Amino acid sequence: MTTIGRDTAAHLEHVEAPGSMLTKTAARALAVLRISTGFVFLWAFFDKLFGWGFATTSERAWINGGSPTKGFLSGVDVGPSWLQTFFHNIAGDPWANWLFMLGLLAIGLAFTLGIGMRLAAGAGALMMLLMWAAEWPLDKTTAAGEPSMSTNPIVDYHIIYGLAGIVLALTYAGHTWGLGKWWASLPVVQKNRWLI
Repeated sequence: MTTIGRDTAAHLEHVEAPGSMLTKTAARALAVLRISTGFVFLWAFFDKLFGWGFATTSERAWINGGSPTKGFLSGVDVGPSWLQTFFHNIAGDPWANWLFMLGLLAIGLAFTLGIGMRLAAGAGALMMLLMWAAEWPLDKTTAAGEPSMSTNPIVDYHIIYGLAGIVLALTYAGHTWGLGKWWASLPVVQKNRWLI
């Protein structure tokens, strides 16, 4: 064995296994990702609630009688017909509006504060999967034959947000620059670890 080979082998004996350590820099990077991801959900919530004019005009704001789900879901024109019908049927339903808005708020707050990360990751991944299905990036064209504008047939931003949430929960990203350590020390969370 060469000197380089022995040095490499000796070095590898002292390298910790994946997941056994997280540098301060990595923890801070995950905290920035966590807060940024939370901000994405919170921004969507407040824009739909107040109609700040980015994705939602003030006339279509929820507080002004608009529906946070109607415009998006009633316009679904890609994917299997049964899926289009499902989304069209729930578009604008009060229960769908409330569930969507409460989901955006709860996921956004959990990620931003660093608490309830496992629940937020699960709920966020489910929400993103449903939104992925509504945009059905697998189709190149809409039901009317127009280009669907899909940029990637499988992994789009919904999948990335869902995966980011899962990674954030698994790496305890709420413990850095968040309330995760305090949250994890609460007796109810100690007894119910799925609340972490």
